[in-house]
Amino acid sequence: MKLQTQIPLQKEKNQINYDSKLLLLGSCFVENIGEKLEYYKFQTVQNPFGILFHTLAIESLITRAVTFREYTKDSIFLHEERWHCYDAHSELSSSTPEELLEKLNSGLQITRDQIQKASHIVITLGTAWVYTFLEAKKVVANCHKVPQKQFSKRILSVKEIQESLEYIKQQIKIINKEAILLFTISPVRHIKDGFLENQQSKAHLITAVHEVVKKSGAAYFPSYEIMMDELRDYRFYKEDMVHPNTTAVNYIWEKFTLSWINEEAQKVMDKVSVVQKGLAHRPFNEKSLKHKEFLKALEKKKTYLQETYSFMKFTV
Repeated sequence: MKLQTQIPLQKEKNQINYDSKLLLLGSCFVENIGEKLEYYKFQTVQNPFGILFHTLAIESLITRAVTFREYTKDSIFLHEERWHCYDAHSELSSSTPEELLEKLNSGLQITRDQIQKASHIVITLGTAWVYTFLEAKKVVANCHKVPQKQFSKRILSVKEIQESLEYIKQQIKIINKEAILLFTISPVRHIKDGFLENQQSKAHLITAVHEVVKKSGAAYFPSYEIMMDELRDYRFYKEDMVHPNTTAVNYIWEKFTLSWINEEAQKVMDKVSVVQKGLAHRPFNEKSLKHKEFLKALEKKKTYLQETYSFMKFTV
């Protein structure tokens, strides 16, 4: 008896391995995948400007990073005793302008460096709705709780999204012609925009991304479709009924692994997982002989991985 429809997936040609260098940008779901890649000690850089929900915010970061146009005090503002930048998430906001500018320009350099050497650039789009700061007539990445009356809201058309994604690809190619661009649509439901508006938004994103993939040879991973079709039940959401829960994230990660991570790397992932679980283990008796033997065996496994893959760092 078949109780579930499944999205057909295939093993991709340009799979990820432990030599791969990845840049992950976009919606909060990219952070779920990014955390998995970090746990398994792949070479990743994730959202140097924090979560970016829409394509214009990602385009702004990539364009500025490629041209390396640094931020100055004119680019930031003070609101409720914190310094903010409309191009970045509030997690970068700081108590002094100097600290914020340091974070922004460091983030630009990190982004540029990773674009230059990336084998894969993963972009996850969350919404097609954008907010324009009326005073500057500028689309922002984050409103930073500035009063709503200072912004106008609109939905990007399919054409606007498509043009933005194609421009992103062009900018990347200026400094890295070989990077594989992998798009995915976030399964997180943006119901603050409205239930019907969220569906319209996702439809715009999906249509635009598939047009770009068809034209440019970029890749697509169906995280949104897996959530909607294979995990079609509220038991796969967190209590907010908006974000996928741990079970859903793990399920989609397994699908991503089968499709995008090569078999040799999957074997290494198993070894990394053993070390990670060992480091997280808390013994009943730290002084017991059994625990000392366990630590000795764990150190041997950790040393082997670090000698084989010099970039791997493990922390307790």
